Amino acid sequence: MLLLFLQFWKNRDRPSFGSREWFRAWAKRAQQLPNLLKQGRFHSLLKRAGAQVDGTVFFSDAGLISGQLNTLKIGEHSFVGRAELAVHASVTIGRYVCINDGVKILTASHDVVDPAWRTVAKPIVIEDHVWIATNALILPGVTVGRGAVVAAGAVVVKDVPPQGIVAGNPARLLDKCRVDHLDYHPTNSLALFRAWRSSVTS
Repeated sequence: MLLLFLQFWKNRDRPSFGSREWFRAWAKRAQQLPNLLKQGRFHSLLKRAGAQVDGTVFFSDAGLISGQLNTLKIGEHSFVGRAELAVHASVTIGRYVCINDGVKILTASHDVVDPAWRTVAKPIVIEDHVWIATNALILPGVTVGRGAVVAAGAVVVKDVPPQGIVAGNPARLLDKCRVDHLDYHPTNSLALFRAWRSSVTS
């Protein structure tokens, strides 16, 4: 929480003291204080467990993240909605990533041809500027390349190339792809960030 607050404080809008804009700005910031404190609790929980989480990451509910949290790494200004992360092998999430509600990121499954039904765990990598839409499922061993999009409800069983767009079950690569240059911050539209200054993420 401290790093996030310091980012806000350093880059905050500074309207004239006592002006209408000053009162409006601080009213919004006061209104978002519970949200800021909640983010602080989420970050503390994960970092105590050994996760490497940048202070500017926003979580809707970190309670849905479980497993070997010391192998979890999330880069700056990424947004993680009410998503389930089962971290039984390493999960690396890059910068400016958007993971929507209902997403499941599963690093382990069972070997269906093994008589002992053993668990097999493989790492997952999600590179910078990836967007994973609602209710998508990312399965063990997958790398989602930079700037790729995973459509809502897609089941990703193999790697997604950079700028690729995949959809379906199993997920298949669509003909179209994203532009190479991406310059956006998923956290910019959040009320907590806007209460201070939208450019805090620049």
